[in-house]
Amino acid sequence: MFEFFITTYGTQLLGLIMCAIFGTLGYAVKQIATTYLDNETKLSIAANVVRFVEQVWTEIHGAEKLQKALETAETLLKKKGIPFDADEMTVLIEAAVQELNEVILTPLEAPETASATRRSPYLEDDHQDSGLLE
Repeated sequence: MFEFFITTYGTQLLGLIMCAIFGTLGYAVKQIATTYLDNETKLSIAANVVRFVEQVWTEIHGAEKLQKALETAETLLKKKGIPFDADEMTVLIEAAVQELNEVILTPLEAPETASATRRSPYLEDDHQDSGLLE
């Protein structure tokens, strides 16, 4: 009886089990990939929003500027269909502001680059011949 059941329905049951396993794995991989891509998009949007707000709203400062950044980030994330969490975006925006301040406010301190001058690998005659200085 059991042998008859296995020979008759065994391959179909095996196919059903394999389909369930791979379907579950596929769903899990999709969720992980979506979460990763959403996080990367949030980081990118936070960095871009900080630069945008710094350029556009130069007359406001502090909490008002943060509020404008949050509003802009919320708009962009909703357009992309990514869930918006104000606390998470506040952290990402503040981190982007810190990174921007470090880039802008940190002077070149390395002695080999502090007094370096840019030199062209081409001679002045090469520029004249190429017509670049006309």
